[in-house]
Amino acid sequence: MIQTESLTKRYPKVTALDRLTVDIEPGVTGLVGANGAGKSTLIKILLGLAPASEGTARVLGKDSAHEGGAIREQVGYMPEHDCLPPDVSATEFVVHMARMAGLPRTSARERTADTLRHVGLHEERYRPMGGYSTGMKQRVKLAQALVHDPRLVLLDEPTNGLDPAGRDEMLGLIRRVHAEFGISVLVTSHLLGELERISDHVVVIDGGKLLRSQSIGGFTGATASLAVEVTDSDAHPDGARALLDALAAQGLAATAGTGHVVHVDASAPDTNADADAGADADRVYDVVRDTVADLGLGLIRMEQRRHRIAEVFQNDRNDREEVRS
Repeated sequence: MIQTESLTKRYPKVTALDRLTVDIEPGVTGLVGANGAGKSTLIKILLGLAPASEGTARVLGKDSAHEGGAIREQVGYMPEHDCLPPDVSATEFVVHMARMAGLPRTSARERTADTLRHVGLHEERYRPMGGYSTGMKQRVKLAQALVHDPRLVLLDEPTNGLDPAGRDEMLGLIRRVHAEFGISVLVTSHLLGELERISDHVVVIDGGKLLRSQSIGGFTGATASLAVEVTDSDAHPDGARALLDALAAQGLAATAGTGHVVHVDASAPDTNADADAGADADRVYDVVRDTVADLGLGLIRMEQRRHRIAEVFQNDRNDREEVRS
């Protein structure tokens, strides 16, 4: 779907992309990076809107340096920043974008109606966009990216400025774009938890360099610790703290999580250290369960923790800084 080879973009005072080589397959791919990591620069090069200093980029088999127009016929783009004329209705704007993409007038109007209905703006489609909320404007931008039925859409920070409910709705729309219509998605965000929810694959860049490209399952693999959530009791008003202290007294390594959650290391308890890892984990599980019962706490859940993208991202950045130093 997208291939780059040693892709580099230099500006007078900064290198936005530094020999980026990555291969992105069909599906929903999250492009992760802090602000200034090079995400928007990459999208502009992929669309043929900005030249690379070195290297190559191909989108749907086409060279972005020489076939930008052909790429944009098959690719939708949702920019990060607002670009909507305030005195124009959503219908007028999306029809105009459809016509620019090459659709005949009748087809453009039909596709516009369908797309605005899909993004939840059918009832508001004739209102001037200057009166739209931030969430509605983001939906218009998504609609114009989809109106010409592209094979791929590039979404640059689509949840910017949205409240939690608006972010949830936008993420649901993005997932449906692929699940229901078969359109592949490359979505950028600096909010790692969002991409974890919707992506099949994640590409992490930092300072224009590739840190990691991996399936979401590879990022969120199981860890060697248990997440234990407990309730408080009359005897122990802070149930999590009581559990921490009791486990420490038995030689288990445990740390406080969020709320009433305790993270317990299940990799190597102090006793029977030569036993196999599976037996160790089972023993820790039994000790934790019995300790919760002895304390008279309610056990809400006990499960193996999984990595979060944010943890992996930070670890990769730390490793890179160590190599530099």
